[in-house]
Amino acid sequence: MKTTISLALLLGFSFVASAQQPSSTFDRGNLLQARLDPRFADVIAGCNIAPPSIQFGEGPDDSSSPPMPSLPAASSIPGVIQGGKVWQVVWRWHGNNADGPIAGENGTMQFANNDAGNVMELDPETGLARIIHDDINVAGAVSRSKNGALYVATRGIGTGIEQLEPERKILTNTFNGEPLECVGGVMNDLTVDAKGGVYFSISGTGVFYADAQGNTSTYGDVPGANGIILSADEQTLYATNGGTVVAFDVEADGSLTKQRDFGQLQGGQGGDGSAIDSEGRLYVATGRSADVFAPDGTFLGSIPGPEGMHGVAFGGKDKKTLYGIVFYGSWGTQAARNAIVAIDTIAQGYMGREK
Repeated sequence: MKTTISLALLLGFSFVASAQQPSSTFDRGNLLQARLDPRFADVIAGCNIAPPSIQFGEGPDDSSSPPMPSLPAASSIPGVIQGGKVWQVVWRWHGNNADGPIAGENGTMQFANNDAGNVMELDPETGLARIIHDDINVAGAVSRSKNGALYVATRGIGTGIEQLEPERKILTNTFNGEPLECVGGVMNDLTVDAKGGVYFSISGTGVFYADAQGNTSTYGDVPGANGIILSADEQTLYATNGGTVVAFDVEADGSLTKQRDFGQLQGGQGGDGSAIDSEGRLYVATGRSADVFAPDGTFLGSIPGPEGMHGVAFGGKDKKTLYGIVFYGSWGTQAARNAIVAIDTIAQGYMGREK
């Protein structure tokens, strides 16, 4: 343990070297997303144009323990998944947590905890996890570049993108000289390129890119931006826009051009966290499925998932397991719950980047 900490410090970053523990030992947390924070009014008072209000849809004040949604069996999709495979629960805990997952080393999975403000690493085989980065300003999603740099989207006051490895620093939390809160919407997802830039979505607003120096621009017309991911060659960016997946061409400087509709979701009502496999197929969580598209946008089928499945990622030692993150219960109450589920696939996730 001490050797690990010392090596981390020599590399210019630090992390929490906690022992592996079951989910029930971790604090659910009580951090607030920016728009729920009492300080939010003071932040937007300085905006040139005040952002529109957003209804978060908090559930009724409920302290009951909600049932885990049912775990449906898959139908066959050639080259993707065998029919009859069933999702298995590998993690369950309280709060608005378990978001934006990526593959870790040796078959582990890493994910962000909103309410608890940390990034965790889970061993799906044992169900044990540890905190690897703590004291994060409402951790929303994580992504790692081909070069190994790890970033997190933060959703508290001071919303932005923070680099966690190889050193900890804010990449961006402003746009046009104002706090990102001024653009409206809610920070959602991110994907990191090999140049040190980060594409991120702000739901209700659009798609943004922060280059390696933190200069931030917005592109296209994607008001329902949510899930976002780069193709394996990083020449195409995919983003969900409600029930549509859009694609952009990525220019050499990271800018985006040629927005176009890529595919229509069919297994659910709206797109969220996404994944790619080694054949260039795209997997999009829809709230109740993972919809699968060929590289040319052809719809290949839906992998039914539990109600509330809002993100997917490939992982496992051979990256032939598709993981899903599931929210259920009443958002913003003691009944809020989250889970991570897994299903075996024929397809293999892209090995050149964790997301």
